[in-house]
Amino acid sequence: MSRIRPGRWVVAIPMALLALATIYPLLFTANVAMKTRRDYILDRFSLTDALRWENIGTAWHSVGMGRYFVNSLLVVTSSVVLLLLFGSMAGFALSQLRFRGSTALFLGCLAGLFVPFQVIMVPLARIMADNGLIDTYPGLVLVYVAQFLPFTVFLMTSYYKGIPPEIVDAARIDGNSVYGVYRRIMLPLGTPALLSVGILNALFCWNDVLMSLVMMPSADHRTLMVGVTSLRGQYSDDIPTFASGVLIAAVPVLVVYLFLQRQIADGVAVGSTKG
Repeated sequence: MSRIRPGRWVVAIPMALLALATIYPLLFTANVAMKTRRDYILDRFSLTDALRWENIGTAWHSVGMGRYFVNSLLVVTSSVVLLLLFGSMAGFALSQLRFRGSTALFLGCLAGLFVPFQVIMVPLARIMADNGLIDTYPGLVLVYVAQFLPFTVFLMTSYYKGIPPEIVDAARIDGNSVYGVYRRIMLPLGTPALLSVGILNALFCWNDVLMSLVMMPSADHRTLMVGVTSLRGQYSDDIPTFASGVLIAAVPVLVVYLFLQRQIADGVAVGSTKG
């Protein structure tokens, strides 16, 4: 035991320092959000002497963070539902159904992972503008689905390949159609992967700034993260209000990580399964 404990400390100390370096910015932001503008100017690093929620109320109502929060919630929820629906269908078809060109189709989906949004940003914006989808919720949802669908298809295909094909064959012999196999067999079996991939996609969409900034230029349709970035210029002299906006945007992500960290880790490992 005397030989094992020093080894554990060698790992624990750097990990503790890394955790502290990660948590400190959030604690600093929360501390600044509770200060008045005068207190922040006098000493920005001191601890606040009281919990003042006025700044958060100002950011939520006066600045419009509440509206941005609802916009993000609407867009992210719609995008994740469509991603899980299309991704699970494609994963089932590419992994369990035998048809000509399935390998080429899967490689085509996989190639989408290597195309960054910055490469297609200008032509995509032009196409969306020509079709009247700029500054609309469906337009941003379509962009999110197109951007993150290759990732979803890849993970769901990898997961479904680990399911024995005999299960699908037995369901077909029992009289189920392809849709029946998908709905009655593959969806229940794929629930762990769907939950993990859904959480990851929700985090990707929630934290996005660039795609939302391109697709939603007007102030009324901004998502939460774009609203936070706009606060920096609008409230550059009111750092506590800006910190309150950052805190509002960070709390949902923090809650997801705290309560669903196991599912997030499982989602990262989904793509490493056989196949």
